Amino acid sequence: METDNRNTVLGPRIAPPVPMGSYPPSDVTFLLKDLGGVPLELGTAEREKAIQSGVSYSEMLPVEYQPTEEYIGLFRKTLQESAAKVARAVAVVSERIVARRGTEGTVLVSLARAGTPVGVLIRRYIAEMYGAELPHYSVSIIRGKGLDLNAIRYILQQHGAGAKLQFVDGWTGKGAITRVLSESCKDFYSRYGVKLSNDLAVLADPGHCSETFGTREDYLIPSACLNSTVSGLLSRTVQRNDLTGPEDFHGAKFYKEWLDQDYSNVFIDAITPYFTSVREGAVAVAREMENSPPEISWRGMRDITALQEHFGIDNINLIKPGVGETTRVLLRRVPWKIIVDTRDNPNLRHILLLAEERDVPVEEYPGLAYSCCGIIKPLGGGEAE
Repeated sequence: METDNRNTVLGPRIAPPVPMGSYPPSDVTFLLKDLGGVPLELGTAEREKAIQSGVSYSEMLPVEYQPTEEYIGLFRKTLQESAAKVARAVAVVSERIVARRGTEGTVLVSLARAGTPVGVLIRRYIAEMYGAELPHYSVSIIRGKGLDLNAIRYILQQHGAGAKLQFVDGWTGKGAITRVLSESCKDFYSRYGVKLSNDLAVLADPGHCSETFGTREDYLIPSACLNSTVSGLLSRTVQRNDLTGPEDFHGAKFYKEWLDQDYSNVFIDAITPYFTSVREGAVAVAREMENSPPEISWRGMRDITALQEHFGIDNINLIKPGVGETTRVLLRRVPWKIIVDTRDNPNLRHILLLAEERDVPVEEYPGLAYSCCGIIKPLGGGEAE
């Protein structure tokens, strides 16, 4: 991160956050305002209607999906089967971060919620392999509203304007958040004269729109199976002017009542034991990426455009590509249909189970860059999350 010749003005000191979440405090600090007690949840159909009529998805919350015993069993089985694979992706992306930024002055900034467990894993890996305890914050970013700039101001007030911020997320879909992050970094520079790197590190980049990733395979990252109960018991983030003031962080709810159903640390503890065994291979992959940087082709968008034309979808925001995004569609939207590359893909067992539970049709569409896509039922007009 660089500063220009103007005086760096980060504005009034931002008040420290109230501790939130079920992770150990050393793993992550959530820069979010606790909105516990505020009735924000809407039923799926009511929320979908509001979103597609133009209301920002950040002004309300979905009712959290309560998984069945069968679904939790599938989560546990998937976690056991994929732990080493996830650890390897964590190792690759961590090695890429260290090679590009070093550890001195580097601060991890994960995007809540999907980025939070990934940020925790990257922090754990770098601590174990390099002996460097990187600060890690989790902040809000909202399509249509941008990154929480108060959270970024707070981080720089704590660590200095020269801190090297590394943004972290779980995966890429169409690349919408990548674009929002880039625009927010430009906005921050124009306001405060501090240039942020818009590089977004992700475990999986099936959209081919990130420079820093662990893999481009669209596979099931087990944390995508669940919502708050694998993300520190935090809700989706909220930004509404009557709830979050000009010097506040974006908001969220901390669902303390679900502590006995929380899998956030179960997920982390299943992955970390594999770090040592996967490191050698990960270092080799990261070194190869450094020598021959992967192309950012936005290949995924071409497939989305083809699907849009094939199914006659006016609003491209109603198509959610990739395993992670398709899971979200099934958990908290009104799905129209699920598109899969092949039903035999082992990454899709939980997708097929959720589709069956919700009576959503599944269609094969071979040759996709993604393993699957979720298509939200068009209700007529409006934006879409």
